[in-house]
Parts: sequence; structure tokens; C-alpha cells
Amino acid sequence: MQHAVGSPLPPPHQPGQLPHAGWASAAHHPGPHPGAPQGPAPVSPPPGFPAPTAAVPPTPPHPPAPLPPVAQPQPQPPTRAPHPVAAPPAPDTTGHVPLPPGGPVGVPTAPPAPAALPDPATTTLAVLLIGPAGAGKTSVAKYWADHRRVPTAHISLDDVREWVRSGFADPQSGWNDNSEAQYRLARRTCGFAARNFLANGISCILDDAVFPDRPVVGLGGWKRHVGPGLLPVVLLPGLDIVLERNAERTGNRRLTDEEVARIHGRMAGWYGSGLPIIDNSQLDIPATARVLDEVLARAIASPPSW
Repeated sequence: MQHAVGSPLPPPHQPGQLPHAGWASAAHHPGPHPGAPQGPAPVSPPPGFPAPTAAVPPTPPHPPAPLPPVAQPQPQPPTRAPHPVAAPPAPDTTGHVPLPPGGPVGVPTAPPAPAALPDPATTTLAVLLIGPAGAGKTSVAKYWADHRRVPTAHISLDDVREWVRSGFADPQSGWNDNSEAQYRLARRTCGFAARNFLANGISCILDDAVFPDRPVVGLGGWKRHVGPGLLPVVLLPGLDIVLERNAERTGNRRLTDEEVARIHGRMAGWYGSGLPIIDNSQLDIPATARVLDEVLARAIASPPSW
């Protein structure tokens, strides 16, 4: 029996057969088409027939229970590294250059080979080149320091004296207490510099007009400032050579002929002192430097007593 209301059931779908076009449209659009005209209001069923039950809407799924909030780590304030505390400088240092431990430098020892003389070109040395004005001390000292195979410094007493600009005590104006004080100060400064160079493995050669008749001020002062390992060598050419070289000088380093002769006469007192003496009257600068190496090799093997 067919009910008066309701739509007919769709025909059964056969395998390999597409669904009926009308049913397919109904399946895709279960409700009325938005553009179709609205039909009459629904009619209540006749008496004796049960009222159609309204479709129960499906129960929507319950949303998952929210998770408890996770405690976020509180940002910590950035910590500052403590300021490093500068360590106090060691009492035996000057800046970044260490001073030699224990004071003055010692006497250089000869290598163990007894047959051959030690090579002064590869040995750390402290040399004091003595001579009158015009003997060529500064020129020889610079050449010798320039051509060594180990680091070597040249320290000129006259250069250090001329660091004083205003109030410079010029010996040409006469020798007085002020001149003597500045010479002593320059010697102490040169000795301090030499000890710093030697403490860092750098040889040095100093030049000064040291008089033999003033041992306390001359060699005695250099021994106190540098140490007993200092090797003194006298550079003493003839008087005519000294006068000729002095005439080529300029400024406050040029002395009168009388003063040059007087100084040269006082330097003659080094003969018989036991110190090595080089007469470079007939030698140029490179030849004098080679002779200086030979003299230093003998002095290392047998240090002079002074």
C-alpha cells in the first residue's frame, strides 16, 4: 500500500549503472533548490495516522577538554659578568718589559768547545765602546749593531744627553756641575735601557768617552748600571785622524782642536790598563767592526779584569 505523503523510494542501484539523474540531484541537494518556488504549507495527516516524527538533529561532538595552562618560565634578568679586577703589577717590571732578575747582568760564559773561539755574532752581549771625540765610536757601533745575526740595539750617550732640550748643559760652554749631573743622568738612563734589552735577549752596544783617570765616574759607573758582564773596548786612532773627523762634525758635537787634543791625550792612559784597544787609524768602518768581533771573541773566552 502506498502512503499518501512522502516521496517514493529510489530504485535500487544496479552494479555498473549510474544512479538516476533525478535521484543523484536529490542526493546532492536534499533540500529545496534555493531558486525553486515554495510549495504549500505542510498538511497535517488525516485522523488515524500517527504524526511523523521530527528528525532528531545529531548531537554535536563534545569539544575536547582544554588542557591546563603550562606555566611559562619567567624571563630572568640578564646577569652581568663581574668586572675583572686588574692584578697589581709585579714590583720588578716596567710596563710590559721585564727587568733582569737579581740586578746586573753577569759575565758571559764561553761555549763548551775549548778549541774554537766563541762567535760573538750569535751571543747576547753588552759592549761599551770607549774613545775620544772623533774616534768613530758612533759610526762603528751603528754598523756593528746593524750587521749582527741576533737582535742588537745601539745606545749612544750623546743621543740620550740631547734629550734635554731646554736647559741642556753643553760642554762647549764650559764644564761645570750641571754638565757633570747631566752626564751622570744620561749614563744611568743608558744603563737602565741596556739592562732591559739584555733581559729580553737583545744585545746592546753603548758608546761613551770614558776617561781612565776617573775610574769611579767612568767604568765604575757603567759597571754599576749594567753589570760586570759589560765588555769594554777602547777605540783609539791617531791624533791626526781624530782632528780630521772632528772637523767634519756640526753642532754641539764639534769641539775645538785644543779640546780634542786634550781628550785624546787623556785617553792614552788606557794603554797598559788591560782593556783591549783598537787603533782604527787605517781601518774603515766595516773593517773596524770585524776587528771588534775578533776582540770580543777573545774577551768572551777570557773576560778582562776591570
